[in-house]
Amino acid sequence: MIEIPEAFVRTTVDREQEPGAAWIAELPGIVDELTQTWGCEPDGPATHGGVGLILPVRRPSTGPAVLKVSFPHPGNVHEPDAYAAWQGRGAVHLYERDDARFAMLLERAHSTNLSEVADGDELASVAGRLNHRLAVPAPAELPRLSDRAAEWEENLLMDAGELSHTMPEAVVAAALATVRELGRTQPETLVHGDLHARNILRADREPWLAVDPKGYVGDPAYDGGTLLKSRALHLIGADDPRPAIRRILAVFAEAAELDLDRVRRWAQFHAVTAAFWGRRHGFRVLRSGPELDRLNVFADRLAEFLAEFPAERS
Repeated sequence: MIEIPEAFVRTTVDREQEPGAAWIAELPGIVDELTQTWGCEPDGPATHGGVGLILPVRRPSTGPAVLKVSFPHPGNVHEPDAYAAWQGRGAVHLYERDDARFAMLLERAHSTNLSEVADGDELASVAGRLNHRLAVPAPAELPRLSDRAAEWEENLLMDAGELSHTMPEAVVAAALATVRELGRTQPETLVHGDLHARNILRADREPWLAVDPKGYVGDPAYDGGTLLKSRALHLIGADDPRPAIRRILAVFAEAAELDLDRVRRWAQFHAVTAAFWGRRHGFRVLRSGPELDRLNVFADRLAEFLAEFPAERS
């Protein structure tokens, strides 16, 4: 039987309560059965992400791989569909899948992720190039981001009315305009949906490969905002973060071959939703306290700047 990391047990049970505890109890047996079914041998201790256990394994036909078993959640349903559509193009290969158990056998990448790269231009360029490679025609069965537009609009209006924040009314209005003008009609393109720097790993087959996709259909520019959100903690201490913000979006847009203003608008939408989310729920890295208040105010300022700055490249 494998040893499940204690931190993964604790966070799963805290988040999912009794269903999470029941799933954790079943997890060692699930892993043992899958390794036998797929002809694998464990090849190191188990690690974990936010919702999934990750076990390094080997099997003769594929070599180094990882067995990933996730807690059953709607956000994980289409991850294997995205991998299957990409067939290793910019993302790890999918070798096997067991959808009933939210389990996959995947190509193994390294533990180093793109957030560890110090050069901001390199980080944004790598993410942009992967964004472009992952933007392929979407399978019909995947969820459409456009179907979420009505919910996005409703939540923005509700949050703006209920939550205390420092964003001018025009900043929230800019996010609403993005939802109404870009959100309701989007391309039939497969997008990662969560392409932040920690979801891009060093690899052997290619220098960098994407992991943990949501598998949405929509506008590739949407993921530019996801990338920028993940850089917030690196920018919050700067005297003036605006040049770095502008540069990240410009380099990403050029590498992804996307319109910069479209990337900016989605990034501004992400910043507004993050500002509201932080006040309702906190963030994974911060749940309460003065630092959370500081991050929320930074999200407000980020959203305000993104609503105002011109779209020219710099």
